Amino acid sequence: MAELIIPAIVSCIIAFFTVYVSTPPLIKFLQKRNLAVKDMNKKDHVMVVRPGGPSIIAGIIISELVLYGFFQINEILAIIITSFIAFVIGYVDDRKVMGGWFKPAALVIASLPIILLGTYDSNLSFPLFGTVQIPALYLGLIIFMIPITGNTINSIDVLNGVASGFMIIASFSLSIALFILQNYEIAIISLPLGFVSLAFYKYHKIPSKIFPGDSGALTLGAMYGAIAIIGHVEIIAAVALLPAVVNSFLFLSSMKRIVEHRQIKGKPVEHTDDFKLKATDDKTAPVTLVRLILAGGPLSEKQVGYAIFKLAIFSGILAIITAFMMRVLI
Repeated sequence: MAELIIPAIVSCIIAFFTVYVSTPPLIKFLQKRNLAVKDMNKKDHVMVVRPGGPSIIAGIIISELVLYGFFQINEILAIIITSFIAFVIGYVDDRKVMGGWFKPAALVIASLPIILLGTYDSNLSFPLFGTVQIPALYLGLIIFMIPITGNTINSIDVLNGVASGFMIIASFSLSIALFILQNYEIAIISLPLGFVSLAFYKYHKIPSKIFPGDSGALTLGAMYGAIAIIGHVEIIAAVALLPAVVNSFLFLSSMKRIVEHRQIKGKPVEHTDDFKLKATDDKTAPVTLVRLILAGGPLSEKQVGYAIFKLAIFSGILAIITAFMMRVLI
């Protein structure tokens, strides 16, 4: 355990400062290229640059390559390649709005490195009930899980700071769970995700200076899914991600089809005179987690974000409890 401390510290520092240092020049570059979108939840005409994906993927790749220098295991390569493919897919969608099926279908490709490098265990572990062996079905689970986690984080990226803040909570909860299960190497490999998210949150929080875009959100979600598979903590990862999963489920069930957010005509929220958010009465608008939170009355953007973070913390605690329950079976 002691020999793992240095790799953990070095990779976390590199992950954090790569994003922290590279994001300001990325913001300036995007401003010069006029790659900005209107912040719809601000009263004034505020333009925010996007995407922040390049700084996020840089932090992930550099920190994980440092860890590969220490451990030299295929699991790290699978995470790097999966995250990079997700970044490329998201970047394509950032530059040109693709159809609703593009990201879920394309993210299947991002799951292939995990399979091809053999960095998975076909046994699915459940708390209290033990392990279930599903060799053939598990390959299907891998193919579906990366698109699900990638698009789940992308779908919750609706307010300033929410996607990066949510990922801080979910990823650190997953890392703690991995430490509880004594899967120390994968736990350390997972830590850069939290520190990358933490550094990006500095610029993404209210008022946002930069949005992650599809390239950033898909990268974070795909890496999270890859860690869950490689660390054999799929159930725990799902528990930690529960608020975002519920948001995606509500969206899909209300829309009855996969559709790109930017192509939706009906909006789930609208603004009061003092520019607080309130739930809309538009029956054509999708049902979302934010819309449910606002069912009790109008709230500021910051209040809604904090409500989502509270749900994320609660789910993170449940995930950690789940890890303790699974630890009993080891």
